Amino acid sequence: MNVLASPAQLRASFIRWALFMVPLILLIGFTAGQLGGPNTPWFAGLKKPAIYPPPVTFGIVWTALFIMIGVALAMVASAWGAHGRGIALIAFGVHFIISQSWTAVFFGKQDMMAGLMVLGLSVASLLFALALVWRVRRPAALLLLPYLAWLCFATALNYQFIAANPDGGAPSADGAATRVQL
Repeated sequence: MNVLASPAQLRASFIRWALFMVPLILLIGFTAGQLGGPNTPWFAGLKKPAIYPPPVTFGIVWTALFIMIGVALAMVASAWGAHGRGIALIAFGVHFIISQSWTAVFFGKQDMMAGLMVLGLSVASLLFALALVWRVRRPAALLLLPYLAWLCFATALNYQFIAANPDGGAPSADGAATRVQL
């Protein structure tokens, strides 16, 4: 027996998923942010590229992106019966875990080159997930495009940090760095 849901039931399903997904994505992002951060002597000692935005920008942008990601995932999750719904959610979940590991790699391990590789894999996995999300809910895929743009910017910024700091910022055991310039 096939029963179509009413518009009210579809809205209720979306709202329930949004009330779950948005806080979940915010929690994952916040937790990943605790695995390392820019408040270290190592990062303070790095030369900042010209495209490096004011630090306050990152919190604002990531919060907005996490909310958009949560809403997009709620749109996909509430698409009951849509072909490819499950695989799209799984692909995005795998991508998001990869993406959120960048903080631990770049700031925690103080490895800019590995951070660049994580970002490259993040962009590639997001493109794959976007193609799957597009098949389920096109508006959800469109809602993820600013996230793709930010990941591309982050990749360029990471590369610029490597170019500006070819020595890698000389990490030490306690994360401190001493730079002497003659």
